[in-house]
Amino acid sequence: MLADSLELLLDVEALHSQDAEDRYITDGVSWQYYEALLARRGDSPGYRITYLDGVLEIVAPSRRHESGKTRIGTLLEIYFLEVDMDYFPLGSTTLRMPEQRGGAEPDESYCLGVEREVPDLAIEVVLTSGGINRLAVYHRLGVREIWFWQSDRFTLYHRREAIPNQFASTYGYEAITRSELLPALDMTLLADCVWQANPLAAAKEFRQRLRERRA
Repeated sequence: MLADSLELLLDVEALHSQDAEDRYITDGVSWQYYEALLARRGDSPGYRITYLDGVLEIVAPSRRHESGKTRIGTLLEIYFLEVDMDYFPLGSTTLRMPEQRGGAEPDESYCLGVEREVPDLAIEVVLTSGGINRLAVYHRLGVREIWFWQSDRFTLYHRREAIPNQFASTYGYEAITRSELLPALDMTLLADCVWQANPLAAAKEFRQRLRERRA
């Protein structure tokens, strides 16, 4: 099983043969195998590995996927600079907790205000359905807020630690329309700028609109 996973992981040319989300999922994987897979991959870019209760998922993101996540990150960092907010970008850092039997690598992630072991915000670009439920994994890891970018729009979830049973179907997260971590951020404006064709024009427009609102 591990040998099959490693073979797939190392077959770069096959995984990137098309601009699509190439995904491999298997179950019955021990935590030790998961750790070995991470160690074998090392710092090689281009793969996201997720683990939950013995289920292992390896995704080779497409060019469109990587473009989307980079645009979101660029715009968010413009926002942090414009509002003078301390932030600590963690990118796709591997987050894992063996006692929770969960591990994930978000597309982008941030600590806000102060640097912590676990990011406050994780962002996932979703182009295809299926795979391990990200809310389930991030709840295990203790991430406060999750943003999904799918079909040119954001879907936001905030963790409700006090009343998790009320949101059992979403693993303790509540769907929200405005970020509770960044309540002043206009998510519609952010989305409009993410899907613009020209990244430079989008970044300039986003910055200008932010400045106009603060004037």
